[in-house]
Amino acid sequence: MASWGRSSNRLRQTIVVALLLLLLLASSSCLASAKHRGNGTRTTTTTVPFHGKDELRRYRKIMAQVARLKKASSPDGDVIDCVPAHLQPAFDHPKLRGQKPEAEPEERPKIGGAAAAATAEQEEEAVFPQAWADGGESCPEKTVPVRRTTRRDVLRSSSAVRFGMKQPRAAGVVRRDSTSDGHEHAVGYVTGDQFYGAKASLNVWSARVATAAEFSLSQIWVISGSFGNDLNTIEAGWQVSPELYGDNNPRFFTYWTTDAYQATGCYNLHCSGFVQTNNRIAIGAAISPTSVYNGRQFDISLLIWKDPRRGHWWLQLGSGPLVGYWPSSLFTHLGSHANMVQFGGEVVNTRPSGSHTPTQMGSGHFPREGFNRAAYFRNLQVVDWDNNLLPAAALRLVADHPSCYDIQGGYNRAWGNYFYYGGPGRDVRCP
Repeated sequence: MASWGRSSNRLRQTIVVALLLLLLLASSSCLASAKHRGNGTRTTTTTVPFHGKDELRRYRKIMAQVARLKKASSPDGDVIDCVPAHLQPAFDHPKLRGQKPEAEPEERPKIGGAAAAATAEQEEEAVFPQAWADGGESCPEKTVPVRRTTRRDVLRSSSAVRFGMKQPRAAGVVRRDSTSDGHEHAVGYVTGDQFYGAKASLNVWSARVATAAEFSLSQIWVISGSFGNDLNTIEAGWQVSPELYGDNNPRFFTYWTTDAYQATGCYNLHCSGFVQTNNRIAIGAAISPTSVYNGRQFDISLLIWKDPRRGHWWLQLGSGPLVGYWPSSLFTHLGSHANMVQFGGEVVNTRPSGSHTPTQMGSGHFPREGFNRAAYFRNLQVVDWDNNLLPAAALRLVADHPSCYDIQGGYNRAWGNYFYYGGPGRDVRCP
C-alpha cells in the first residue's frame, strides 16, 4: 500500500512545481491586453506564448494530469489513484515480488450452440456501472485504478491487524451451516467434481445493513480443500459493508484465502495477492445505478476461470473485459482445480438487541415475489477440464434460515439454471 501512496504524492508534487513554473513564465513573458466594456469596467486577457512544440506538449501533458487528479474524486466520496501496474499491492507478496502483470490469456472458456448466441445477445450491451467512472473516466494505460484506503477506513475496523479480512471460521464448520459463527446463507451449489471456473449473472441491490459490524453480499465462490483450516476460496461479487467502506453503497469486490480465512487473503487490494490488469474497473468502488423494486434491473455477469496454459485464476466481467487474476502460486488445493462452486447471498447476523438482525439479503424481499422484486442469479455455469462452459448440473439449493432468507430455483431457455433468493431478515416469521 505504501508504494502506490508514495507514487501518488510524488505525482502531485511534480504537477504543483510545474504549474508554479508555468505561472512564473506567464507573469514574465505574457502579452496583456486591456479592453473597456460599456460600463467602464476593464477585463484583461492574458496570453502565454509557448517556445516550441515541446513546451506546448509538456503543458498539455501537465494539464491532462491535473484534470485526471480532479476527476479522481468519485461522487460517492471515494478517491481513486492511478497506480503503475507493476507497483500495485499484489507485488508486495513474497511469491510475486519483482514480477509484473502477465499478458491476458489467449484462450477463454468456450460455449457453443444456441446457448452461446443467447449469452452473447444478453451481454452485448452490458456495461459495468461504477460511480467513479460515470463520466467515462479511466486510468492511463499501464496503470490500474486503486481505491484509496484512508485512516478512517482502518479505524472503523474491529481490528487494524485484520483490516480488509473476513473473520476466521471455526475449523470443521461447513460454510453453509452458519449456526456457530453468525454467517447466514441462501445459496445454490455444485460439488463432487473437478471444476475449473464458474460464471453467472446477478442483479445488484442497495441492501440495507443494520449495523457497521454486519454486511450483506452476493457472490460466486470457487472452493477447494476441506472445510477445515486448509480451505481455499476465490470469491467475487457485490457487497454492502459499512465497516469496510464507510457507507451503504453496493460495491464490486474480490476475496481469496488459502487457510479458511485465518491469516491469508483479503478483500480487494487490501493485501498483496490479486493482480489487477484493467485500467477502467476499480475494485472496491461503488456500483451505480442499482436495481429498483418494481423497476429497472441492473445485473452484472462474472466469470472466474483457470487459464489452462499458465494456471492462474482470471476474473472477467460480462463477455469482454478482464479485471485481473489470482496467481496459481498463492494456493495449495486451488493450484490444480476446485471441487465445489457456490452462488448466492450471505449476511452477518450479530443479533443486535438480542433478536435476529434486520439486515437485508439481496433486495430484502423473499424469492416468491419473483422478477423485478427479488434478487436473482441466472445462467449458472461451470468450466470443465477442457475449458468449456457448461450448465451447472445437479444444482442444489439451501437456505440456512428460510424464514429469514430463502431461495427458490428453476430453469428456462432464456435464463438457463437460475434462482431467486434473499429476504428482509427480522420480521414476524424471523424473530
